[in-house]
Amino acid sequence: MLDRRSILKMAAGGAMLTLIPSAQLQAKTAGKRLAMVFDVRRCTGCLSCTVSCAMENQTEAGRCRTRVNQAALETSSGLATLAVPNQCNQCDNPPCVDVCPAEATYKREEDGIVVIDHDECIHCQLCVDACPYGARRKDESLETPPEKCNFCIHRVSAGLLPACVETCIGEARSFGDLNDPNSAVSKLVADNKVYAMLAAEGTKPNIFYIGLPEQPQDKQILSLNFLEWQR
Repeated sequence: MLDRRSILKMAAGGAMLTLIPSAQLQAKTAGKRLAMVFDVRRCTGCLSCTVSCAMENQTEAGRCRTRVNQAALETSSGLATLAVPNQCNQCDNPPCVDVCPAEATYKREEDGIVVIDHDECIHCQLCVDACPYGARRKDESLETPPEKCNFCIHRVSAGLLPACVETCIGEARSFGDLNDPNSAVSKLVADNKVYAMLAAEGTKPNIFYIGLPEQPQDKQILSLNFLEWQR
């Protein structure tokens, strides 16, 4: 378990979680609105999502597209230690798109997925620093595009689930169209308190969290390095 000294040392790297009104989440948009919901009560921290993502997308070592961080949250009943997934938030207002000089990063109108066109990317890595979620993995050699989650676009286009969702042993990950009231994600956001990271910054993320401990103030994730799990 994390002790309070560790929490204070990690505070500088915290990211705010903000409660999102259900009416905002259920507002209809044109086309599909693909999203992912993480139920932190179900996440075991097994990292099967990271492994399956790396295998499916053939990413280089150290440049995995999805990670699971350990987070400590102060609650009214004490300290809670949780496994919290983190990846590209598929923002409706993505900062990475604005800084791309080659327009190689863009948001698809038909489903909202933020993608990198590897043929157009000039490997400048500017988008890595622009992402407030730290979700893009830089190529230090500047020889290849950054790595980021694209919801396994090749699988989704074929009617399959993203690899991380399909292999999640705790069924902590749900994926689908928020514009479809019968989808798993629509039902989850309708029935739960839903949070998003850094929502106050105006990025309008489409990665959401449920199952967080109750507390009166905003919740703050204090993330360790994803390799430094406390056992």
